[in-house]
Amino acid sequence: MNLLFLLKPKNSVDFIYADDSMRKGLAKLRTSGYTAAPVVTREGKYMGTVTEGDFLWYLHDTTEPLEEIVNEVYVEQITRENWNQPVHISATMDELLELVLNQNFVPVVDDRNLFVGIITRQSVIRHFVDRIKKLKHQVEEQNLDEKEGENK
Repeated sequence: MNLLFLLKPKNSVDFIYADDSMRKGLAKLRTSGYTAAPVVTREGKYMGTVTEGDFLWYLHDTTEPLEEIVNEVYVEQITRENWNQPVHISATMDELLELVLNQNFVPVVDDRNLFVGIITRQSVIRHFVDRIKKLKHQVEEQNLDEKEGENK
């Protein structure tokens, strides 16, 4: 199956730019209602994912004045690069499933590591639920056809 059918494209994803200040990044998270967001450079490259917890731990671990931190520290400085691994746009469903087991969303990148969107765990589950319903319906129809054949 082509993963593009499950893709939520970049233009409809709430992401944060790497050079956004902590204040701007937190504001974007708050507005979106999500607890995590992909971090992308201005050139469109996927850098990683940042969470509310990343912001909080950074604030907890520093002794600098809060006002300075939120305006002078950039999101790229607190982004965990090896967390929430991306999948290549041409990846297999098996590769996607390995990641979606542990991630609420999987960032999708192209050959140049450009961020093209995300695939959510919910969309993957929905895909399989729909397939199961379709298969169940086909089996029920087949059973009806067999019963009708026996009654003739």
